[in-house]
Amino acid sequence: MRVAHRFLVGVLACALSAQAARADDLPELGDVASNELSLAMEKKIGQQIMNEIRWREPSYLDDPDIENYLDQLGGRLVAVSNDPGMGFQFFAINDPSINAFAMPGGFIGVHTGLILAAQTESELAGVLAHEISHVTQRHIARQVFQSKKLSMASMLAMGLALLAARSNPQAAGAAMTTSQAAAISAQLAFSRDFERESDRLGFDILRQAGYDVRGMSAFFERLQQNSRLYENNATAYLRTHPLTGERLSDMQNREQPVAYRQVADSQEFQLVRARVRAMQGRPAEAIRDFETLLRERKYSSEASARYGLAVAYVRKGDWTAAERELQAVRKLKPSLAMVDRLLAEVKIARGEKEAGMQLYREAMVRYPHNLALLYGYGNALVAERKFAEALRFVDEQLQNYPRDTRFYRMRAESYAGLGRRSQQHLALAEMSLLKGQTAGAIEQLQLAQQAGDANFYEMSVIDGRLREMKKRQLEEMKERQN
Repeated sequence: MRVAHRFLVGVLACALSAQAARADDLPELGDVASNELSLAMEKKIGQQIMNEIRWREPSYLDDPDIENYLDQLGGRLVAVSNDPGMGFQFFAINDPSINAFAMPGGFIGVHTGLILAAQTESELAGVLAHEISHVTQRHIARQVFQSKKLSMASMLAMGLALLAARSNPQAAGAAMTTSQAAAISAQLAFSRDFERESDRLGFDILRQAGYDVRGMSAFFERLQQNSRLYENNATAYLRTHPLTGERLSDMQNREQPVAYRQVADSQEFQLVRARVRAMQGRPAEAIRDFETLLRERKYSSEASARYGLAVAYVRKGDWTAAERELQAVRKLKPSLAMVDRLLAEVKIARGEKEAGMQLYREAMVRYPHNLALLYGYGNALVAERKFAEALRFVDEQLQNYPRDTRFYRMRAESYAGLGRRSQQHLALAEMSLLKGQTAGAIEQLQLAQQAGDANFYEMSVIDGRLREMKKRQLEEMKERQN
């Protein structure tokens, strides 16, 4: 794992594992924590760290299909949690280690290694439910209240500094010797209470969401057993979430009164695992692995195995073979958004552009809120230089997703294709703002002013946004000084 990312995850995980009251005598939500750190401030800090991960961390996995699945799975769990109004966002990290981590503000990262290690969807859901509980119980805010040695500002500064130093191990190592880092590390001895609380609440979330409650303990127990086989080689998850025999016994005791019922994995879970597996190593190796699985029938789902093979063929650029496998998947499972999206992409790549666009349109009728499909269709319109149509489509989507940077990028590309430079720069300014780059937004707005093709109304909007951004920049400078 890259030094910067490993340290950022460690910082956040350690903060979650800080000193607390016993799990049975925990303060009510919004009691102690809200007096020290508001929900809004916690969200702002988390968003700033998330911006750094999304735009500067190479291991961030920008894959709409995987992200869409994690958001759906996480959303189902959050819906039955005691979310205090934080709101959640789930994202993937391209890292083979088995880990997941919660950040301030409801941002939860999932390593691809964890997705592959989970043998059932209930196991993956169990880990996410545990992380969700860290957030809903506001463990970070409560740690700040109980330990004056560590401020949220210093934690944010450390995380961002280490991301910037990801290519310089000496700088990263030096940062870890600071007093702030030592303060965080000192909290590890008090991790059990927060972990126990997250186990208990995560179990309830898992049960209410309709997953197999035995998934949580089954996954943790398997991790512990595997770690014992290799001395001093505990998984990343166990290093950041220490698992004691007492915790495991508590999980298993909670399961006893719950009647057993088998919970089938969703087809999306199987497809996502196949997709992640197909993205590992070289394309030729991935093709060989999936062909072996299919030939020897060593798969839990033929549809997902063929989908994984299709993904591997796409990586190789073999569009004919990819379409063959995807058509075979559609015979087994006629309606799957991930399959339809990839097939549309393949057809367009093969030159069957109208057929591909029609596939997108049909799939969006069946899955109107699937962001991977929406992104794919919008990008295809831009690529085919249908800029006016792309602009109408993107503006419709921004009504539902006003903070989506991908749609703002498509809007900028559409305006550029239409030759409307002022509006192109305005869209880029809004995208920069959502990334947390106020200075970049100001620069784009100034370019919009200078473009010379805006009408009176458009120029008024640009001027107004520029005043807002300059005011925001001054406020941010004051915050940093304080």
